[in-house]
Amino acid sequence: MDMQRLIAEFLDGAQPALAAEDLARACGESEAWVLELVDTAILQPLAADAGRPRFAVEALFVARRVRRLQRDLGLNLEGAALALQLLEQIDELRLRLRRAGLET
Repeated sequence: MDMQRLIAEFLDGAQPALAAEDLARACGESEAWVLELVDTAILQPLAADAGRPRFAVEALFVARRVRRLQRDLGLNLEGAALALQLLEQIDELRLRLRRAGLET
């Protein structure tokens, strides 16, 4: 299943959460890789159906970002987790600057 279809199904309510295998397929990775993202606390599942984790659609964007960090920068999962935290902090600081009228 491709990313646009997954998002469309999620937004239509046809797919309330993403299965790990769908998330993996959309990232071009294995389900084991997705579970490693859970183990390193990069992704947090919403719930588990019969022991299989399910994820909010936002997890797709996070997972794809991790994949790009790994591919482009050669980061391992721990490095990608740190990079994600730093990128989130940068986004938050930029938002604060914008709200204060200080960002150009």
